[in-house]
Amino acid sequence: MNVKTLILLTFIGLSGSLLAQSKFIKEANSKFYNENYCEGAEKCAQAYTKISRKGNAALKVKGDMAFKTAECHRLTENFKEANEWYEKAILLKYQQTEPLVLLYNAECWRTMGDFKKAKENYSAYKALVPDDSRADIGLKSCEMHEDFKENKTRHLVTNIEKLNLDGFEMAPMFVDKKETVVAFSSSRSTSTGSDEDPRTCEKYMDIYVSALDKKGNWTEPKLIEAEGVNTEDNEGTICIDSRGKTMFFTRCPNVKKQNLGCDIWWAEAKGKSWDTPVKLNLKTADSVSVGHPCASEDGKYLIFASDMDGNGAMGGRDLWYTTYNKKNEEWSAPVNMGPEINTAGDELFPSFGLNGELIYASNGLPGMGGLDIFKAVKVGEEYKWENPTNLGSPINSDYNDYALVEATERKGYFTSERKGSKGENYKPDLYQYELPPNIFDLKVNVSDLTNKEKKLEGVKVTVTGSTAGDKWEGTTAKDGSVFWDKKPNGDRFVNENASYSIVLAKKEGYYEDKNGSKFTTVGLNYDQNFIIDMALIPEKPIRLPEVRYPLSQWTLLIDSTINSKDSLQFVYDLLTEYPGMVLELSSHTDARGTDNSNQVLSENRAKACYKYLVEERGIDPRRIVPVGKGEREPKTVYKKGEMYQVGEPIDMTGYEKVILTEAYINQFKKTDKRKFEMLHQLNRRTEGKILTMDFDPATAPAANPDFKVFKKVPKK
Repeated sequence: MNVKTLILLTFIGLSGSLLAQSKFIKEANSKFYNENYCEGAEKCAQAYTKISRKGNAALKVKGDMAFKTAECHRLTENFKEANEWYEKAILLKYQQTEPLVLLYNAECWRTMGDFKKAKENYSAYKALVPDDSRADIGLKSCEMHEDFKENKTRHLVTNIEKLNLDGFEMAPMFVDKKETVVAFSSSRSTSTGSDEDPRTCEKYMDIYVSALDKKGNWTEPKLIEAEGVNTEDNEGTICIDSRGKTMFFTRCPNVKKQNLGCDIWWAEAKGKSWDTPVKLNLKTADSVSVGHPCASEDGKYLIFASDMDGNGAMGGRDLWYTTYNKKNEEWSAPVNMGPEINTAGDELFPSFGLNGELIYASNGLPGMGGLDIFKAVKVGEEYKWENPTNLGSPINSDYNDYALVEATERKGYFTSERKGSKGENYKPDLYQYELPPNIFDLKVNVSDLTNKEKKLEGVKVTVTGSTAGDKWEGTTAKDGSVFWDKKPNGDRFVNENASYSIVLAKKEGYYEDKNGSKFTTVGLNYDQNFIIDMALIPEKPIRLPEVRYPLSQWTLLIDSTINSKDSLQFVYDLLTEYPGMVLELSSHTDARGTDNSNQVLSENRAKACYKYLVEERGIDPRRIVPVGKGEREPKTVYKKGEMYQVGEPIDMTGYEKVILTEAYINQFKKTDKRKFEMLHQLNRRTEGKILTMDFDPATAPAANPDFKVFKKVPKK
């Protein structure tokens, strides 16, 4: 059987089934391929119903019509309807002909929040097309979804109801140097022309402008005043260079039975108006679309989105750039922005951030759903960007989010199709985002330096900010704390990008705090509760951590039970924290041995501590005075039942004050040897006494050289 006969027989076999419906199929395909998606959805669905289920060829065409019906709905943001038609195509096993039915169905499930079914479809697509990275991106996005929600930023996102109506409002952009006038695209009833766009079933879009009034409210939008900009076709995504001399915008014509893509038009400033717009010659074919212009400050470098092939195209719609040659008065051939920005998905709606970043929307990177907004950092001084970062929730949502423009570091505008938009769900509206000031409060806790459990009431606390006149005071409560958050007028005490100093006033029985404490909010981009623990130094001897020595020696003991040098860290920290402090470092012995030997032994032990701090830790020798107290000053402790406490209790109820004299300790020599040794050990101690808090290295006298000389201990 020759080929002609085979073709003829096949044709005859189909004549009773498909050829009868060819009129409907032809009309449906015409609408679909000319991107008349609104009308196409109806025509493709009609063709689907006309095709019988008999024969593999018929089922294949029926699956094709189901797929195209779904595509028409997806491309007009009707995700629920799209999902239903994708499912019909899958039941007809159309994924074996066109695997994309699984990928796009997964996208619909993800947009509608069913991540389990989304992952099933992504996995099925990956099995058929393992090299397409979009499946991996989709699966990763499903896994990351909860992280996006849980780690959302502090931005407040609100619908700009004053600017939004039931139709489409999208792609805001500032068009004045003061950034108080915004232009955007809208399909509202006052748009030019009376026809509906067969792509969207909405009116054709025009460019509107609205300004902020003196009260910060948006004025009623009106058509932009520029001859030849708004027409009966779709216009949108406008941008104007920072000099206000060049305007770019997108126009998408619709001509029956022609598949014409969008174009970028530009116009030069002419007085207070604009010259006649001229179309940029950037396209390789009429069906190619170019749009979403983003111009540099001088208007000579232009980024745009396009679905053109070749020249490094990554797939879907990519971001490209072109430069203007003033000498030749022409724009260069488009250059793809490469894999640092583009993916196998779509990259759209570029804009420049305040710090030179490239902001754009993509569905080819892990995100929350549909198009997400990303920000890529600028590299060097050239027009190059890398490392795009997802802006996260709540700026991005489960739906399409795009076309973001920054007004300040904390505020901007963008387009979103999220729930809560005006009109039907999934229709684009203009939204505002704002990062509210970080909320800070301050709590100061004041305690006794020698007993942190002892909280000090009635301490006057003064806080001084880095801003002129920023100063306030408070007094600690019974728990030793004082707290500040809001002033009576609602302002915060602690503000952003400021530094603060805290000082404590003198309290009876305590030294004045001349050193204070500091904290800052500079560089913080999150709320914080500042809790500052401070202490006042009592006007009495300070018990230092235990320092031990070998029997009848003054070498600092270091063994498995103690590291005496580490114990002296407290003294080092104290002198470092309070640079005006001069400390008397006194050593005490127990009462055993002669008075003379104990006196010299205690002096040598005090000197051993002095030498370590001066020679090994670098403390100014004039700030320590080593003194030996021998056995002359027994320790005072506090007894409750059979327990002895070294520090003075906050509440003396049930405690007995005891001075550890030799006579008191000796009563346990025969009856309780353990207690006898323990009480002697309490007397063997090193203490600090503050001599002054006003040390001045410029005027202080030289240290006594004898402090470094050990004496011979007299024989007992």
